[in-house]
Amino acid sequence: MSQLSVSLDNLQEMIGLQVRYNGVFCQIVEVIEEDFALVLADMEFHLGIQADQHGEAHRKVPKTYTVSIYNQDKKEFSPSFLMLEPMEEA
Repeated sequence: MSQLSVSLDNLQEMIGLQVRYNGVFCQIVEVIEEDFALVLADMEFHLGIQADQHGEAHRKVPKTYTVSIYNQDKKEFSPSFLMLEPMEEA
């Protein structure tokens, strides 16, 4: 299989894109540059508990998912990244 690559600029342009990930409607909200990964926010209101700076859980926030762009060898796209299905814009 041929080696594929994507730039940080390409990833930054993906912020705001709505995708389906593991059957959940999400939006790309952040790029983790050091790990070449995308952070997805659950847009279906599946909530998780977020702890404050003291470790006390006080509020519910949308779940997030981190999706690596490359596999462990950094030679091919990860299966999780390839699973992202772009949603059509209205």
